[in-house]
Amino acid sequence: NCCSPPGRRVQSSKLGPTPPRLLTEEEFQLQGEVETRKALAELRSFCQSPEFSAWTTVSRIQSPKRFADFVGGASHVTPSEVSAHEREFGLESLCIDEQLFEEDDDEEEEDISDSSGG
Repeated sequence: NCCSPPGRRVQSSKLGPTPPRLLTEEEFQLQGEVETRKALAELRSFCQSPEFSAWTTVSRIQSPKRFADFVGGASHVTPSEVSAHEREFGLESLCIDEQLFEEDDDEEEEDISDSSGG
């Protein structure tokens, strides 16, 4: 290795590191769920520790009972929040977005055929 020509070392360093592999949609969703659960567990654990100032925190938050329920193990989201999220970001909204894009594509094709015919 010490006797290899210096030109090769320079050339390989110019190429740089190989780019990381991009996540698939499923891997992205799974990683998001796993990391969210992990972070929520860490937050819950911290809130139950002796170093945590419960009174200071409770005096600052909007829904102290909901926070206390979360620390005790309840979900961090309500069923209505889950429904709202599904409506905005779920499969239904993806289908609507796809329909909008398909309509745009159809209109563009019509414009192209009209301009070439005249």
